[in-house]
Amino acid sequence: MDLSGLPEDWTVWNETDDKLILAYRPDVFDSEQFPAPCLPTIYLTRGKRTRRPGADRTGERWYVTFYLEPEVERDADSYERREAAVEGAVELATRFAGGDLDYRSLYQVPREAYLAKLDELTGRT
Repeated sequence: MDLSGLPEDWTVWNETDDKLILAYRPDVFDSEQFPAPCLPTIYLTRGKRTRRPGADRTGERWYVTFYLEPEVERDADSYERREAAVEGAVELATRFAGGDLDYRSLYQVPREAYLAKLDELTGRT
């Protein structure tokens, strides 16, 4: 799996055969300045992630989902192969780190201090 293009602001948080979790700046979103659930994350999973207990999330397709918080997410991108999903996750991480992802539109009730910090970190200020 090629993560060589992953921006340095992103960290591989967890990796298994069926899952990859990338975390953005865990040094900043460390539960002291911001609540721990605000850690921006990208999940690459085999089968679609779901919060419903007992829901079958297995499958052949790979999904890349971006979360700003547990209830704030971008619609998942779907891929047929893990390698393509990894490329998609790296591209998404790069867009976010470069300020090219409109994360504010994902909120119904924005957290202004949190979004202002994301703007600062991603060069959107």
